[in-house]
Amino acid sequence: MVVELRLRLVRHGATRWSSEGRFAGHADIELSDAGRRQAATLRDRLGAGFDSVWSSDLRRCVETAALAGVKAKTTGSLRELDFGSIEGKRWEELDPGTQRDLVAFDEFHAPGGESVAAFTTRIDQFLEELRTGHHLLVTHGGVIRYLSRRVGHDVRVEPADWIDLRVSL
Repeated sequence: MVVELRLRLVRHGATRWSSEGRFAGHADIELSDAGRRQAATLRDRLGAGFDSVWSSDLRRCVETAALAGVKAKTTGSLRELDFGSIEGKRWEELDPGTQRDLVAFDEFHAPGGESVAAFTTRIDQFLEELRTGHHLLVTHGGVIRYLSRRVGHDVRVEPADWIDLRVSL
């Protein structure tokens, strides 16, 4: 049986770290004032009629969902990649090999953190629990990147913005 999921993938609002270009994986960073304003603008734009609404359990997503006016169930399955020892670092602080592997994405394994293989398995297992329908997910840039790549695109979604995807399982 094929399960058809229509997903509205919302990236959380800006944080101090995202504004500084720092990697924020499992670090529980709160929204910045700008991020709170961004998230509040979602209130009248996201739409309704979702079969379920989910959020990463990290504060920046939970707060984005609340400010957007949606009641979301939280899950660790929608967390960003665990960046391990590069958590909090900026791109230019990474060695060239780590930069190359991170851009290539699929084979990346964060030093002291999570591999993309484990990350994508975690997300896929979550999706397999959803029923056919239209689902709103408040999550992180890496989750959105993986899911867009899964359907043949590689997109970057700005803070407090979203994309709509159709995923077949």
